[in-house]
Amino acid sequence: MTSPREEREKRIRRALPPDGMTRLVKIEPGAAKEAGKVFKELFGDTPALLAADLNTFEAAGEEVLRSLAEAGCRREDPFIYQERDLHAETSRVEVLRKRLEEIDAVVLCVGSGTLNDLAKLASHQVGRPYMTVATAASVDGFTAYGASITDRGFKQTFYCPAPLALLADLEVIAAAPEGMNPSGYADLLAKIPAGADWILADALGAEAIHPKAWELVQGRLREWLADPEGVAGGKIEALGNLMEGLVFSGLAMQAARSSRAASGAEHLFSHLWDNQGHTYRGKAPSHGFKVGIGTLASSASYEKLLAMDPKTLETDPALLARRWPDRAELEARVRAAFPSPPALTEQVLEQSLGKYLTPEGLSSRLERFREAWPALAERLPGRLLPAAEIQDRLAAARAPSAPEEIGISRKRLMESYAPARMIRSRYTILDILAETGWWEECVETLFRPGGFFARDAAEKDEPE
Repeated sequence: MTSPREEREKRIRRALPPDGMTRLVKIEPGAAKEAGKVFKELFGDTPALLAADLNTFEAAGEEVLRSLAEAGCRREDPFIYQERDLHAETSRVEVLRKRLEEIDAVVLCVGSGTLNDLAKLASHQVGRPYMTVATAASVDGFTAYGASITDRGFKQTFYCPAPLALLADLEVIAAAPEGMNPSGYADLLAKIPAGADWILADALGAEAIHPKAWELVQGRLREWLADPEGVAGGKIEALGNLMEGLVFSGLAMQAARSSRAASGAEHLFSHLWDNQGHTYRGKAPSHGFKVGIGTLASSASYEKLLAMDPKTLETDPALLARRWPDRAELEARVRAAFPSPPALTEQVLEQSLGKYLTPEGLSSRLERFREAWPALAERLPGRLLPAAEIQDRLAAARAPSAPEEIGISRKRLMESYAPARMIRSRYTILDILAETGWWEECVETLFRPGGFFARDAAEKDEPE
């Protein structure tokens, strides 16, 4: 009889991509002690450049250095970012890249999402692989194809290979700073409405489901999410499940060469607030915390959508043209919502126009929606969770469960739906609500008396 650890190892081996982008993943207590051995197996006599920040070096840096020494690995002096609140920005990529240009070494990243993205892009820019020792279960991007980096004031995805190896030491992760593992739980919980968005996009011909990527994320998702209290309490088993889910989400993005498997409308809210430079109490809320509130917003809207009747939809192109914006009007709306910086304006405009439909195209989309609705109405409820349960799970994991907890007022949340739809060409629930004309019924009513976001608003302190 195999142990749970052996079963996880089998699942990981089956999930690893055949192209060798990520060759090895270990999720277990004490994994950091194997860093030197793994590095030696993968990179031979090439020197290791340990990259960390002050926090992550304290968490696992010394352990990793000892393992490198015990394995007989050549080592450069560690590269330590001095910021306690490090951000994934192109300027921070550049300093690591410049260090790599001076030496013939491979990065051994010790950190979580920010450091992994910095190491990923800097290594790619000099044409080298890298590996990571994770210090928190905070994001799904560890094994993703791509790095999320702020460039010229707005967040972008730079496509670059994932680490050759990832070691997730669950003892180190259990001791991660407050909020980091709950952030990862919120990011994984987002895969529930993200999956519904992909079902919707597939049914309407916008983006077909990639079977392997779908199974990697959705196959064991409920199991990975089963113990939010355990995540909050640092329980090893719960953190192992969480980390497995985050890693598999990244592997799904590798398989599909797209973030679609792990990202839907809920991520668009996070990207919007990133690009608006949102901060709360002097710092930017974590990616997972912003996504968690986006998950609430998306899930509450799905409840409204599932109560609607597509048989009542108008599909005459001439009549649709009366309410549907032409390209010039859409451009004006985008420019009003994203007036600066110019590079961001143009990027959002390109994304919005990339999914624009003429009235004739909208008519065809709505006809297809009416035909697909019986199957969607049967399938979607089984993939979704009620917004109230999403909220309870976030709270149980000690992640923000109301928008005020990340500094977003109810009014601002309601006003975020429309620009969130604009910033990506990805098809989500936000698009079908706009196309059907059900925006008011499915979005605005959420914030009116009796609506999901109005029920407890009086008990919350609205932020400035």
